[in-house]
Amino acid sequence: MQGSVARPRLYGRRWPVEQEFTTFVAERSHALIRVAYALTGDQRAAEDLVQGALAKAYARWPRISGDAEPYVRRIIYNDRASNWRRRGRQAELSVAEPPERAAPDRHDDDIALRLALRQALLTLPPRQRAVLVLRFLEDRTVEETAEVLGCRPGTVASQSSRALAKLRDLVPALDDDMAAEVLR
Repeated sequence: MQGSVARPRLYGRRWPVEQEFTTFVAERSHALIRVAYALTGDQRAAEDLVQGALAKAYARWPRISGDAEPYVRRIIYNDRASNWRRRGRQAELSVAEPPERAAPDRHDDDIALRLALRQALLTLPPRQRAVLVLRFLEDRTVEETAEVLGCRPGTVASQSSRALAKLRDLVPALDDDMAAEVLR
């Protein structure tokens, strides 16, 4: 699930901070953007979120011990949660006409289901989406998810239950096992 960037020593000293950080970014940025995209639903917003998290991590890089990826992921989740608190729920974007939907016979069932689930995920409130990303994409426990989001385990359980119920309403062909698989 999570990669590890070893912190090699060169002649008894740590690599220069820049080289070590650059190696981490090259090896793990794709995975970080994937998680950020699942949280935001927008590629540019995900890239901005990761870039901000990496900037914060770079400032503290010499003090980060062990695997830095969990530390950076926590910054991503916290920054995203701070945005929710600041702005509350974002207003929906109105369009003149609804977007065209692909005909079912043009797509493989799995692809159509993934697209429907993706669309349904984007309708969830940000907090519920974050809970699903942490629980299913990151395969975290209720307690770990609560710790990352800064809430109680009961809140995680209720948000997860509500989010899955809404997904089932929006995508009737979806069951919990299928949702976990599609989220991965």
